[in-house]
This record gives sequence, C-alpha cells and structure tokens, in this order.
Amino acid sequence: MLHAGVLMKLGGYGAFRVAIFLMPQAAHELSWIFIILTSISVIYGAFGAIAQKDLKYINAYSSVSHCGLVLFAVLMMNQTAMNGAIIQMISHGLMTALFFALIGMLYGRTHTRMINEMGGLMKIIPFLSVCYVIAGLASLGLPGLSGFVAEMTIFVGAFQHPELFYRIVTILAVSSIVITAVYILRVIAILLLGPNTNEHFEHMPDAKWFEKISAVTLIGSVAAIGLAPFWLSTMIGTSLHPIIEKILSLNPF
Repeated sequence: MLHAGVLMKLGGYGAFRVAIFLMPQAAHELSWIFIILTSISVIYGAFGAIAQKDLKYINAYSSVSHCGLVLFAVLMMNQTAMNGAIIQMISHGLMTALFFALIGMLYGRTHTRMINEMGGLMKIIPFLSVCYVIAGLASLGLPGLSGFVAEMTIFVGAFQHPELFYRIVTILAVSSIVITAVYILRVIAILLLGPNTNEHFEHMPDAKWFEKISAVTLIGSVAAIGLAPFWLSTMIGTSLHPIIEKILSLNPF
C-alpha cells in the first residue's frame, strides 16, 4: 500500500518539478519518444494483467498501465492533460492502496492469492467482496468514481494537442479502457461469483471493524473525487500555473 500509493508517485512528481520544469525545451523535443513508450506501457500493462492469476500480479500490471497514463498526460504539456495526470496519481494511489488492503485481507483468510483457487466469495464474505467490486469499478473508470474523472481529463487534454500524431496515440491509449474492463470483470467473475470451490472457505469470517474502517475510508475518498472533482481540479490548476507558463513561453501551441 505504501509503495503503490505513495512512493510510486515520486516519479510523477519528479517529472513535473524536475524534468519538465527545469528542461522544458528538451521535453518538447523528445516527448514523441516517451509518448510511444508510455503508449506501449499502457496497452502492454493491461494485456499483462489479463494473463495473470495471482491477485498481486494483476494489481501490479494494472499499475503499470495506469501509471503509464500519468507520464502520457504529462508529455502532452497542456493544462487539462497535466491536471488529469495529477488527479490520476491521487486516484491510483487510493485505488491501489484499497486493492492491496483487500488482497491482504483475503490472503489472511484463504492463504492463497491465486484466483483459480477461489470462487463464490460474495456469499461468504460479502463486505470484502463488495469493496473489491467497488475498487475494480473505480479502476476500470466507472462514472462517479475517481478513475473516471482522472482518465477522462487525461484523454480530453491529450486530444486537445494540435498535432495528428498525438491524437492517434491518444486513441490507442483510450483502447486500454476496454482491456482494463476485461481483466477487472474476469477477476470479479472468477473470485466472487459462481460456486465456492473450496469447502474450507465456507466459514471464513467477514471483515472486522478496523478492516471496515480502512476500506470505507479509501472508498469514501475515491467516491469524493469522482462525485465532486472540481475542488481538487481547481487546487491542482492553481499549482500548475508556473509550470504551464514556462512551457508555453518556450513553445506555445
């Protein structure tokens, strides 16, 4: 939770405060190279998640895809896309922390992270199962949750770039939404729905009070951003003004 939710975001922060701010001209000249690499990471990470059977590996490959969108948006170098990049960092930090917390709670009860060794958990541990569904829907970009706000802002800002190349790679990156839906819904179907595949899981305890508090707190934060994003967007926009002004002063679109 600490690594995915906090430490991974230092890379995005460094891109804003060091790479882009200190070397904006180099960012303009070399952005096309990294746009290609991030587009590959967004698609490859999503396909990689489909092939995994371990819950942590699925979450890890999902993070490759979602964090690729952060750098993808930064390299568009306009206000809307960069705003979306920061919202995506916050959103991904909350969603991934929630995923890892739930995976840890499941592992503590089942002693396995392999999805093909579990099934029908919705009837056995309904609270944790519903929390996992909400986390999955936030990850695939369901409206009303933070993932939708972040990804929509990124894609709208990216498509505002006047050059055709950037618009084409934006369309390719948008296709990752479909791939994300595939692996999220696949995990939910195998893990939570259908018959229980292990009789030892029949009497597993559901979430304890402190586990409920941690899960509800993270879900509440994800929903708060999704339902009322403008307070966060306005605060981010104010902080971005110095960076945007420096970029536009060198190479305005």
